[in-house]
Amino acid sequence: MKYGIVAFPSKPIQDEINSYRKRYDSHYALIPPHLTLKEEFEADDKKIDELITELKHIANDTEPITININKVSTFAPVTNTLYLKVEPKQELYDLSDKMHTDKFPGSRTYSFVPHITIAQKLSDDEYSDIYGSISMKDIQLEDTIDRFNLVYQLENGIWTVYETFVFGKEYV
Repeated sequence: MKYGIVAFPSKPIQDEINSYRKRYDSHYALIPPHLTLKEEFEADDKKIDELITELKHIANDTEPITININKVSTFAPVTNTLYLKVEPKQELYDLSDKMHTDKFPGSRTYSFVPHITIAQKLSDDEYSDIYGSISMKDIQLEDTIDRFNLVYQLENGIWTVYETFVFGKEYV
């Protein structure tokens, strides 16, 4: 089964981000707005049980992280993807790095860039039009991330939460 590890922003921030995604993101209906901490990977039930133990340890040792989002950026020319840039914070890099040790399956396809995707799989013309108009917007969002989620993909492509890990919670 395919799994991933993500952090969802608060509902008000998700609503704001969805105002862009519903028009431009082909994955809008598949998963809410999120910050990907670990890209999708394959794992069986035994491996997931091991990972859950490790993820509980990571959550225990993590403090809530305030994030700031204040601009639209792009992965072009690699892909025609637009995203809201999450200002880099060492805590985010450290959190993602903990999920890329030898205890976890899969490796990084790309360097970790804290972001929330708002448009993807665009044609060149769509990309130019959307980026031109959306990059002019004044975006000032702040949120606190206090948990992350192990998610898995259903047969219809939708991602759903398998388990949530709250920062600083003493898991037994």
